[in-house]
Amino acid sequence: MLLEPIDWACIFAFFAVSLIVGLAVARRAGKSSSEFFLSGRDMPWWLLGMSMVATTFSTDTPNLVTDFVRQNGVAGNWAWWAFLLTGMLTVFVYAKLWRRSKVLTDIEFYEIRYSGPSAAFLRGFRSLYLGVFFNIMVMAMVSLAAIKIGGVMLNLKPIETIAIAAVITMVFSALGGLRSVLLTDFLLFIIAMAGAVVAAVIAVRHEAIGSLANLLDHPAVQGKLSILPPFDFSSKESANLLVSVFLIPLAVQWWSVWYPGAEPGGGGYIAQRMLAAKNEKHAVGATFFFNVAHYALRPWPWIIVALASLIVFPTLDSLRQAFPNVDPNIVKHDLAYPAMLTFLPHGLLGVVLASLIAAYMSTISTHLNWGSSYVVNDFYKRFVNPQASEKTLVRVGRISTVLLMLGAAVLALELQSAVEAFKILLQIGAGTGLIFILRWFWWRINAWSEITAMVVSFLVACWFQFVHDRVGLPALESWQVLVLGVAITTAAWLLVTFLTRPTERRTLVDFYRLVRPGGPGWAGVVRDAAFQADATESDPLAWDVPRGILCMVLGCIVVYASLFAIGSWIYANYAPAVILTVSAIVAAALLIKVWSRLRME
Repeated sequence: MLLEPIDWACIFAFFAVSLIVGLAVARRAGKSSSEFFLSGRDMPWWLLGMSMVATTFSTDTPNLVTDFVRQNGVAGNWAWWAFLLTGMLTVFVYAKLWRRSKVLTDIEFYEIRYSGPSAAFLRGFRSLYLGVFFNIMVMAMVSLAAIKIGGVMLNLKPIETIAIAAVITMVFSALGGLRSVLLTDFLLFIIAMAGAVVAAVIAVRHEAIGSLANLLDHPAVQGKLSILPPFDFSSKESANLLVSVFLIPLAVQWWSVWYPGAEPGGGGYIAQRMLAAKNEKHAVGATFFFNVAHYALRPWPWIIVALASLIVFPTLDSLRQAFPNVDPNIVKHDLAYPAMLTFLPHGLLGVVLASLIAAYMSTISTHLNWGSSYVVNDFYKRFVNPQASEKTLVRVGRISTVLLMLGAAVLALELQSAVEAFKILLQIGAGTGLIFILRWFWWRINAWSEITAMVVSFLVACWFQFVHDRVGLPALESWQVLVLGVAITTAAWLLVTFLTRPTERRTLVDFYRLVRPGGPGWAGVVRDAAFQADATESDPLAWDVPRGILCMVLGCIVVYASLFAIGSWIYANYAPAVILTVSAIVAAALLIKVWSRLRME
């Protein structure tokens, strides 16, 4: 496509604003590592929540949703909708605990919760494993989407797209630290959301469709509209669909799998935002806002474009024929989203392209800052140069930002499909989720528990990815691989937990006094003689988990009812739409009442 001056004006205006923000806060960001990575720990809930949702509003997300819809219908989105459960658990149980820990990164948590050389090893290894390996994988997924958008909409070669995207994002991220990320995320989310809505409106007006009613009545779309998969076990195909996209995500995946942005118990850049909050109330409010916006507000514009693509580009061959200059190896179902954007008129094309660039920069800048915080605080400062000055730490942070972006760019050139990378990440994290939930409330979990979970889950993932099929074993469905990974990993870390020594009692007592998790899982520690002189156990903030779980349930009802209500209104199913809307309102009223009784500082 050839862009006209008005399109370029929209894009350059966005770049200019982003760079101005980065330059404006660069000096303040360079004062200290806490300022560079946590913005001084004084951020309000609304800005942090907006940043969280902007970060997950990436270029690969609409592509991923499009892939789900084209292959498994709207119901295919349960593969990620199920993560709302762990998201709401983080809101009402773990957000305030993270804020109380006062760590700079969630990796630093290991040496306040565990003790000895194993805790130090876990902190150092995880800082590189997550901050470098996992982080580069996620950024590569996002960059793969940018490659597809650049190839379809601008006829750019992969290396050209990556070069442009990497340079711009590296400069922006290295200048202003987290504060610049948060400030620009506010603008980025508004632009990205507006672009998604505009794209949906234009998609249904395509000459092959004409209107929303025509879209919903089209034979190519009719079988894809259901929000729930058919509860049909009459055939292997339908039963597998039900189990893989609905039952397993809701029954197993949400609590057992570690995935960036949806970590059980919170973690990663979500924890980074909670740690940057003014206080516990702002940490909880930010995380709640994120989950509402992420799951209830954003999906439908992407879903509408995905449904429209089934009419305009019904097969992969039709996509290949429409875009012969795009590498055939990367022409998968996720390419259909950027393909639909090629029908945008000039002016709007510039706005939507700017929104996609905004989505890309928001996600990448967050991951660069987050990954760099691990490299600097949990590896360089902890193990390489403990006496490093704050200026040195900021300088190392900026250097690591550049190197992480280069690594992601190289890997992105090797990937082919967003869903492929999504499944690999899920499998690598399979079985580790439960340990991240329980480690706050069960004193017996130790550093060796986490080391075992991390190693076993990785080895199991490698087995199924590279070995299982090659040695002649029966082929397994993806959900079967996931369940086996969860079972093997969970059994392994539980066994090691009981076979190894527990964390030193002094460390456990100090952790309990600092975080005050409460509950029966800490009864043995509370009874310890070293604890008796302290009055923390009588602190009313100590144990509020049952009420938090009730808030979690009500929060899930609010979000799911809102998500389905919006879909029902779009489908013109007015009776269900009214019932779901009323349900969301009633659940919201109950949530507000229970939430007000949660104990927070």
